[in-house]
Amino acid sequence: MTNIASSWDLTPAELRKLRSLKTPHGVQRALDDMPYHLADSAWSPRKVLREDTSHCYEGALFAAAALRVIGHPPLILDLEAEHDTDHVIAVYRIDGHWGALAKSNYTGCRYREPVYRSLRELALSYFDTYFNLRGERTLRTFSRPVHMRRFDSLHWMISEQPVWFVAEYLLTISHYPLINRAQAKRLHRLDGRSFRAGCLERAEKKS
Repeated sequence: MTNIASSWDLTPAELRKLRSLKTPHGVQRALDDMPYHLADSAWSPRKVLREDTSHCYEGALFAAAALRVIGHPPLILDLEAEHDTDHVIAVYRIDGHWGALAKSNYTGCRYREPVYRSLRELALSYFDTYFNLRGERTLRTFSRPVHMRRFDSLHWMISEQPVWFVAEYLLTISHYPLINRAQAKRLHRLDGRSFRAGCLERAEKKS
């Protein structure tokens, strides 16, 4: 355990907290229990643990760190949208099938069980629940998985400074289309009930 702590620079208390989550679903429950915050921030997993709140990007990094501690590779994947914000998720694989962990302000853009045979299948599972406030389905592309060890020298797990460098890297890598232009032109807006369900308990900035 000492070698793990020294290589990741997490404290024994932080390691105990993350290990207590035990499974990917346990990590998702921790994300779900955190309030969603709307700040334009880029907190490290350490700061998320301390503040007990996060948004999409921070939640994905926290999930990747937690997955690493419980024995999975720390992988994240970027979902790219049109007329909307991108969504970052942490991905994991069990018995050859992919699942995902995510923090989102929208009900349907969170956890996925490990039942998807490919990353494309997994990314497509977010399509109908990925929409903007005009009710437009906006998901268009997905990236390859990024192994977070590439950022270990930048101390992404424990930094007290914003970790925007991961988001900046995601902008530089290849993304793969989920639909073509003709399909995009034929898309319909969500019906009102689906829209309201997707926005259930959505956090909004106070006026």
